[in-house]
Amino acid sequence: MLRPGSTTVPSAPLIAPLAAPRAARPRRLGLKAAALAGLLALPLLLPTGARAQETAAAPDAGQPTAPAADAGGGETRTEVAEAKTAEARAAIAAAQEEDANDPLEGMNRAIFWFNEGVDTVLLRPAAKVYRTVVPDFAQTGIRNVLWNLRSPLTLANKLLQGDWEGAGVATERFLINSTIGLGGLIDVAGDHGLTYEYESFDQTLAVWGMPEGFYLVLPFLGPSTLRDAVGFGVEAYGDPVSRYLSNTHDDWASYTRAGVYAIDVRAQYLDVLDDMKRNSVDYYATMRSLYRQRQNNYIHNGKVDPDQFPAIPDYDSK
Repeated sequence: MLRPGSTTVPSAPLIAPLAAPRAARPRRLGLKAAALAGLLALPLLLPTGARAQETAAAPDAGQPTAPAADAGGGETRTEVAEAKTAEARAAIAAAQEEDANDPLEGMNRAIFWFNEGVDTVLLRPAAKVYRTVVPDFAQTGIRNVLWNLRSPLTLANKLLQGDWEGAGVATERFLINSTIGLGGLIDVAGDHGLTYEYESFDQTLAVWGMPEGFYLVLPFLGPSTLRDAVGFGVEAYGDPVSRYLSNTHDDWASYTRAGVYAIDVRAQYLDVLDDMKRNSVDYYATMRSLYRQRQNNYIHNGKVDPDQFPAIPDYDSK
């Protein structure tokens, strides 16, 4: 009897004892012929099986492969995506560089840290004492007086900007607070809806279309721009209150006014600046950015300037 899987035929002595009747011999001869045919066909079947195993072991076997043209199309799409990404990064970098506009950064940083030293040694301690010793209502009264003393400058800038409604509000505020408000100590006009609005010659120059110029840090005065520095100089010279005090030889009053103003403003931002200094990676860059945002807010009266948004590449056009 053939063993399962055997490819050899038993010899004659083994077959003889198991001889079957004559009628079954043709069937046994047929089995022998089939076994012999299998032996002859085995060399042809083995390569086919090996090729089937190689095909099964190959990765992604049976999956359709992309034509060569499709592969080239994929590379083209990748190149386009990379080009768009590079363009977006370039646009962001250009917007950041334009926002900084700080060609004198080395000098500005040196002056900035000098101002920080003055602030640490002098201004910040004075602001802490001021906020601790002076009651809140007295601080509000001092701030109202400082605002009222600036009213002539506010009125002049409103007129130069062509803001007739704002000029009317500035005039009413000055007249009401200088009389009923006890020289501005009480903001009576503000309580009746005539709120204070800061105006400077820097804003006037911006309304006239003068560009702000490069970023600049002034000793003791802090962040500025070329336009803002020009505006500050014009106001310092043309302020009616300062001119009057100078003509009456009361310059000490002007210095006192400037010192009290600096301490009051520093006291308002005491906690904010301390927190910003602790958490900023680059305190100088943070202050530069905040200064520009504040000036832009002043110039546009709280409205968003669309020119401040960075240019966004038009990807759909490609």
